[in-house]
Amino acid sequence: MTDNIVDRLRQIDTCAVSDALDALGLKGTVIGIKPISVLRRVSGRVQTVKLDHASENVPKVHLCSAAVDAAESGDVIVVENHAREDAAGWGGILSTAAAHKGLSATIVDGPVRDADESRDVDYPVFARSAIPFTARGRIAEHAWNIPVDIGGVTVNPGDLVLADGSGVVFVDQNREEDIVAKAEEIAAKEAAMAAAVRKGKKVSDVMGGDYENMLLQKDQ
Repeated sequence: MTDNIVDRLRQIDTCAVSDALDALGLKGTVIGIKPISVLRRVSGRVQTVKLDHASENVPKVHLCSAAVDAAESGDVIVVENHAREDAAGWGGILSTAAAHKGLSATIVDGPVRDADESRDVDYPVFARSAIPFTARGRIAEHAWNIPVDIGGVTVNPGDLVLADGSGVVFVDQNREEDIVAKAEEIAAKEAAMAAAVRKGKKVSDVMGGDYENMLLQKDQ
């Protein structure tokens, strides 16, 4: 079944969604995560993974493989990888598997590797950095399909995410209709402003008239 709100989200950009979150007094915008491989706008439902330090008490499984196997076409793998800067939380074989399965992207709060390999299979990966270091012996998968912390935002399985050249925003599934509708409203206003500029109206007039009031609720 098509997830209509995911399609709606993909039609707008992260800036409009971030503005909508501001207008509604909600968190969801993340700073510092950027495209590592393919740059294109992606959206989808979230499947989460939590990575942390490796230890003898943590079972040895390949990072993120269970989440990839469980995810559905169009989903986005979201990984908390805060433990170390020298341990990649995602790699090329995982990108190959995710691309083959039709997943939309992977977003890692931390480092990843195999950026070129992910690019070769046309799979978008967003992360804090790209490094050559392996995860082996450094970090381990502690859990998946649980709430994770991504840039100070609590992200739950089933939430929505949108990522593009400006950054990454998360949309709480319990408020998704309110947030997406507000973002669509903001995007429509900005499109009208851009059209006015293209028709010759001075940008100072266009920006001065409505821009500072764009985030106000309709009933204010």
